[in-house]
Amino acid sequence: MSGVNLSRNEVVQFVLRISLLSIVTYYSAKWLIRNLDPSNKSKKKAIEHAEEILRKLSPTMKKSALQNLNEYEMVIASHLVVPENITESWDSIAGLDDVCQEIKESLVFPVCHRDMFAGSALYQPPKGVLLYGPPGCGKTLIAKATAKEAGMRFINLDVAMLTDKWYGESQKLASAVFTLAVKIQPCIIFIDEIDSFLRARNSSDHEATAMMKTQFMMLWDGLNTESDSTIIVMGATNRPQDLDKAILRRMPAQFHIGLPNEEQRHKILQLILANEKVAPEVDYLQLARKTNGYSGSDLKEVCRNASVHRIRKVMKNKEIMSAVRAAANSKAQANGTAAGGSQLANGFNGVTAQNGGLELGTPAITMEDLEESLRSMRHSKYTTGVLNDARIDLD
Repeated sequence: MSGVNLSRNEVVQFVLRISLLSIVTYYSAKWLIRNLDPSNKSKKKAIEHAEEILRKLSPTMKKSALQNLNEYEMVIASHLVVPENITESWDSIAGLDDVCQEIKESLVFPVCHRDMFAGSALYQPPKGVLLYGPPGCGKTLIAKATAKEAGMRFINLDVAMLTDKWYGESQKLASAVFTLAVKIQPCIIFIDEIDSFLRARNSSDHEATAMMKTQFMMLWDGLNTESDSTIIVMGATNRPQDLDKAILRRMPAQFHIGLPNEEQRHKILQLILANEKVAPEVDYLQLARKTNGYSGSDLKEVCRNASVHRIRKVMKNKEIMSAVRAAANSKAQANGTAAGGSQLANGFNGVTAQNGGLELGTPAITMEDLEESLRSMRHSKYTTGVLNDARIDLD
């Protein structure tokens, strides 16, 4: 009897040892894999950043939705932008009144006033919006202003965030984009340079990339099954011809954001320089005529460079003034009196003040500064070969 009891104890001890060893091996392997992953630290930082963002959303969201977020959704949430934190609005956009009005009518109004046509199956925002046109014309600006105006959460999707070295992780991250958007809706998923991610599929695509594209499109179409979901995928590109036909089909609302004409450039220049100190002789119409083929981003850079030019003048006058004062003091010391030096320095001070020196505050941006900045940018564009007809008609 004692022998039977002893053998049973040995079996129990053996099972316990195997169980303990299995548990230790499992957690050791898990710890080792986690620490060998080079992206582990960045994922932790992303999750911490996501928690801060989600705390701001807590008053307007259900707590159950926030508590049920998995690890992949937390990584995606790190790229979430709260509408209150978006500084851009419709007032930040000039020269695109027709496009902005069309977006308000077809996208913003259906989101904000869904109760007006509750019985209609057609009165709803489009599931996909494509903004296309030359670079620097305000596509990203329009996307942010739309999210701000409609009060929608804004996921600025970084395509590099969806790639992972472990097989199957990219598909989980792609799935997390849409599951997170459903939990925090209404939401805009914005993909800048969408052609780099969802370009036309071909046989040379890598297997992992092809699977991620396919799953992204499947999940995108799956939103149709939930009629109450308010999720919009918005993309921006300057190469719409490179997009997959299936993607273009999923983006029925397409808006062309072209290079501004003379009237639009005039409005853009006025908006950029609205809060700046500008000299009265600045002619906005003349500048608009001289900047044919320039985008809104180019016009902003012209104005920024002109602002730098005026500071250069101040610094140059300050250096000249210091040199004159030093020369006057050395001459006065040689003559044994400081009267001459004071007289010369005071005379130069009057000239500096008259020319808008540092003593009179920040100088105004003059027409000369803007023209000098324009000449510099035009020379740079011609040298690099970007200011020509081929560049203007990218789309």
